[in-house]
Amino acid sequence: MVNLSHFPETIARFPVADLSLAVETRNPAGRPALLFAHGFGQTRGAWNGAAAALAGVGCRCVTFDTRGHGESERATGGEYHMDQFADDLLRLALAQPEPPILVGASMGGLLGMVLAGEIRPAPFRALVLVDITPRWETAGVERILAFMQAHPDGFADYAEAADRIAGYLPQRRERKSEEQLRPLLREGADGRLRWHWDTALLAGVVHESERYQPRLQAAAAKIDIPVLLLSGARSDVVSRATVDEFLQLVPHAQHVELAQATHMVAGDANDAFTREVSRFVQNLDSLSVDRRHAGAVQP
Repeated sequence: MVNLSHFPETIARFPVADLSLAVETRNPAGRPALLFAHGFGQTRGAWNGAAAALAGVGCRCVTFDTRGHGESERATGGEYHMDQFADDLLRLALAQPEPPILVGASMGGLLGMVLAGEIRPAPFRALVLVDITPRWETAGVERILAFMQAHPDGFADYAEAADRIAGYLPQRRERKSEEQLRPLLREGADGRLRWHWDTALLAGVVHESERYQPRLQAAAAKIDIPVLLLSGARSDVVSRATVDEFLQLVPHAQHVELAQATHMVAGDANDAFTREVSRFVQNLDSLSVDRRHAGAVQP
């Protein structure tokens, strides 16, 4: 194991078309490069455990807050569109010293599928999809959105926020501490704590995502780089039916189901998640995609 103290995180502003993103890099001289894209309503902090562990075994690990989330800037006028998120991710990928392996959870994975399927050459060396497929279970997404919309007035203190998260994620054994919650909440002028994302996101990206499904399916069928799909056995967003459909579209993809994980795979089963990503990364050199035959994986 590499001593992580040799690789302090560096946080920078990355300019995109109309604003700037907060980007954090661990082990900047490491290889291969991994670029982590979080889910809707999350921040780069969702990857802290996995990124630190993978940097510790020699990888360059780059995490970032998508526009409207965390420490990244909000869109002027409050307009957000899926194509903007995809363009931001593309710019970040092209800025890396080599084509990165994209690790994308939920929305981050959807953006990765679009770019990997529609752009040639693909901007990524490989793709790790975290509990997301081109078609998803609507009930699971509605549950997530209901939680995001449930507290428009925020919370009186960190203890109240921790209570609400514990109720939403009952599978988590550890209650969120104030230190863990600070990056997730912002204090308003009224003294109340509200989530780190722009509420205007709910009016834009959410309604566009359903219309994106045909495009996602078409893009997935054209992916010709190595793919690993990590799904949670207890997920209500990805199901056996959506996984089977995805594997028909991307027959060369590998699939691993993590028994104890819900849709929040990296947080629910972080050790197992990190182990599977590490194994996939280590085996990449032995994988080649036959572009002539629908992307069959060969040793």
